[in-house]
Amino acid sequence: MKIGIIVAMDKELEQLQKVFNDGDVLVQKCGIGKVNAAVGAAEMIRTWKPDVIISSGCAGGNGDDIQVQDVVVGAEVCYHDVYCGTAIDDTTVYGQVQGMPVRYKPEPFLLSKVQQIASPDFPTIHPGLIVTGDWFVDSKEKMRSIVSLFPDAIAVDMESAAIAQTCHIYKVPFISFRVVSDIPLRDTDASQYHDFWGRIAENSFHVTKAFVDAIKNQSL
Repeated sequence: MKIGIIVAMDKELEQLQKVFNDGDVLVQKCGIGKVNAAVGAAEMIRTWKPDVIISSGCAGGNGDDIQVQDVVVGAEVCYHDVYCGTAIDDTTVYGQVQGMPVRYKPEPFLLSKVQQIASPDFPTIHPGLIVTGDWFVDSKEKMRSIVSLFPDAIAVDMESAAIAQTCHIYKVPFISFRVVSDIPLRDTDASQYHDFWGRIAENSFHVTKAFVDAIKNQSL
């Protein structure tokens, strides 16, 4: 099985390149934000033809049980900054691109493997809703505005839904693994985020490695 992993930043790329040296696993940086993520996913699909694409990197966490360095897995993924209105189609909901799914969900097989890799040696893994938008959430006010619309969101990032939409269009299985780098509702100036990269990012992406090891010899 060929597995493509897409990250947004050099910091994430450096961490993941330390744990992947398999020729059937390709780690690529797409750049930050939805457009970069979609282009990166489309180009990876066009040139490398992966069997599965994983969005990896970091995310802001949300919820009383979410801690920095935990791992969130997108059991569902959608946008927090998309609204197509009701003038043409009154069935389209906030966060949904008209004509696309309300929320993108990974193949059940992929989610089942997430449960199998849970281990006391790893950070806690939380499956749930990841919401995506072109906004680095560095204030409590912004996070509150997102959570007011998506109270079940456990994490917010800038790429996962765009990669999920691209994979949906091209019919490539997709899943998102994100290490929690900060909790915006418990922080005021993104100090948790900067501290994450300064002190504890090392070894934070080994859950993604364990997941890849669990699926790479399987058939979808």
